[in-house]
Amino acid sequence: MSRVALVTGGSRGIGAAISIALKGAGYKVAATYAGNDEKAQAFTEVTGIPTYKWDVSDYKECTKGIACR
Repeated sequence: MSRVALVTGGSRGIGAAISIALKGAGYKVAATYAGNDEKAQAFTEVTGIPTYKWDVSDYKECTKGIACR
Protein backbone atom coordinates (compact mmCIF):
# COMPACT_ATOMS: atom_id res chain seq x y z
CA MET A 1 0.00 0.00 0.00
CA SER A 2 1.36 3.41 -0.95
CA ARG A 3 1.31 6.34 1.40
CA VAL A 4 -0.74 9.36 0.38
CA ALA A 5 -0.18 12.96 1.47
CA LEU A 6 -2.50 15.90 0.91
CA VAL A 7 -0.60 19.16 1.32
CA THR A 8 -2.73 22.26 1.76
CA GLY A 9 -1.15 25.25 0.07
CA GLY A 10 1.17 22.69 -1.46
CA SER A 11 2.02 24.36 -4.75
CA ARG A 12 3.93 27.43 -3.53
CA GLY A 13 6.47 28.41 -0.90
CA ILE A 14 6.92 26.13 2.10
CA GLY A 15 3.98 23.98 0.98
CA ALA A 16 5.69 23.32 -2.36
CA ALA A 17 8.90 22.32 -0.58
CA ILE A 18 6.92 19.93 1.62
CA SER A 19 5.10 18.45 -1.40
CA ILE A 20 8.38 17.86 -3.23
CA ALA A 21 10.05 16.35 -0.15
CA LEU A 22 7.15 13.98 0.45
CA LYS A 23 7.18 12.87 -3.18
CA GLY A 24 10.91 12.25 -2.85
CA ALA A 25 10.23 10.13 0.24
CA GLY A 26 7.90 7.89 -1.77
CA TYR A 27 4.50 9.38 -0.97
CA LYS A 28 1.76 9.84 -3.54
CA VAL A 29 1.20 13.59 -3.16
CA ALA A 30 -1.71 15.87 -3.96
CA ALA A 31 -1.50 19.60 -3.36
CA THR A 32 -4.35 22.04 -2.83
CA TYR A 33 -4.29 25.71 -3.68
CA ALA A 34 -6.67 28.62 -3.25
CA GLY A 35 -6.30 31.00 -6.13
CA ASN A 36 -3.47 31.16 -8.62
CA ASP A 37 -4.37 28.73 -11.39
CA GLU A 38 -1.32 29.56 -13.52
CA LYS A 39 1.17 28.97 -10.70
CA ALA A 40 -0.53 25.72 -9.71
CA GLN A 41 -0.45 24.45 -13.30
CA ALA A 42 3.22 25.39 -13.61
CA PHE A 43 3.98 23.54 -10.36
CA THR A 44 2.23 20.41 -11.67
CA GLU A 45 4.11 20.61 -14.99
CA VAL A 46 7.48 20.89 -13.25
CA THR A 47 6.96 18.35 -10.45
CA GLY A 48 4.31 15.95 -11.71
CA ILE A 49 2.36 16.56 -8.48
CA PRO A 50 -1.34 17.13 -9.17
CA THR A 51 -2.96 20.27 -7.78
CA TYR A 52 -6.58 20.77 -6.80
CA LYS A 53 -8.35 24.05 -6.14
CA TRP A 54 -10.64 24.29 -3.13
CA ASP A 55 -11.12 26.26 0.08
CA VAL A 56 -9.67 24.09 2.85
CA SER A 57 -11.45 26.17 5.50
CA ASP A 58 -14.79 24.88 4.17
CA TYR A 59 -15.61 21.39 5.50
CA LYS A 60 -18.05 20.60 2.69
CA GLU A 61 -15.53 21.56 0.02
CA CYS A 62 -12.88 19.38 1.68
CA THR A 63 -15.22 16.41 1.88
CA LYS A 64 -16.16 16.83 -1.77
CA GLY A 65 -12.56 17.44 -2.87
CA ILE A 66 -11.20 14.34 -1.16
CA ALA A 67 -14.05 12.11 -2.35
CA CYS A 68 -13.48 13.04 -5.99
CA ARG A 69 -9.82 12.10 -6.00
